[in-house]
Amino acid sequence: MGSYISRFVVALTGLFLVALAPPARAEVWPERTVRILVPLPPGGPTDAAARRLAEKLAERWGRAVIIENKQGADGILAVSALLGARDNHTLLFSFPGIISINPLLHEKLPYDPDRDLVPIAPVLDNFIGFAASASTGAATLSELVSIAQENPGKINWSALPGVPNYVFLALLKNAKLEATRIAYRDFSPAYQDLHEGRLQVVVAGITNLIPHREKGTAKILAVVNRERAAFAPEIPTVAEAGFPELTFDSPVGFYAPRDMAPSVVARISADVRAITAEPAFRQQLINGGVSPRNDTPEQFAAAIAAQRAKITAIHRSTVTKD
Repeated sequence: MGSYISRFVVALTGLFLVALAPPARAEVWPERTVRILVPLPPGGPTDAAARRLAEKLAERWGRAVIIENKQGADGILAVSALLGARDNHTLLFSFPGIISINPLLHEKLPYDPDRDLVPIAPVLDNFIGFAASASTGAATLSELVSIAQENPGKINWSALPGVPNYVFLALLKNAKLEATRIAYRDFSPAYQDLHEGRLQVVVAGITNLIPHREKGTAKILAVVNRERAAFAPEIPTVAEAGFPELTFDSPVGFYAPRDMAPSVVARISADVRAITAEPAFRQQLINGGVSPRNDTPEQFAAAIAAQRAKITAIHRSTVTKD
């Protein structure tokens, strides 16, 4: 697994060294409006962060920067729109599942994650948490595991697609638990079912879980991130809760098509890093329920590769039958 990560990072690092090298001559960019495609519906923390960033980029670039939501199909619609634009003025602002998870879920993709996409600038991490219905009586993740072990098959659970789902699958396998997964076409009813005790466990972004905690109908047991959320510092990490193997990075950031001009890739990367280093902008992200990131492109690529390797291992041990 380590060799896989190393090969992935080395390959992307070579690309970045070329992409970030000073151009032979200055290129006039942007020449017109820049589109940022977001594979999520309007209104969530990721969408809100993209809109704040678009405002800051428009100030720097002297051109309009617009957000276009293309949700659905695990981000495939947004990736297809990015690659189909071929105009050097379209970017993708996305979760890493378009590279780390989609190849596992879709037998045939309309794009090659390694060949067609270049991750160029991370911006944030979303906070993903375990929530237990108040009806379980669990106050910690360890207590929830004990309750599930004592009541095999009687715990109903659900998780958002992607990392949240794989995190809970890993917990089931590692703790040798039997629980019943409840699937939702639209995840909104899952929160109501958690609230009313029909679901005992939900794994999702904690911004959607906090209202139920405040009403006393659910307890947020831990976040899967490496660090606690600045806006909810009382919630422990999974490592602090005794389950370090469930720790996940899930960086959200900018992707470009592989054929975007290297000078433009370098410009975008530098400008995004400058903005995400600003204290006021970082505080805006924290207030919006996410954790700011200011990594280099190489670090972004390494985080995606690490998530991909970890998700692949979970998928092979819990989903596939080979």
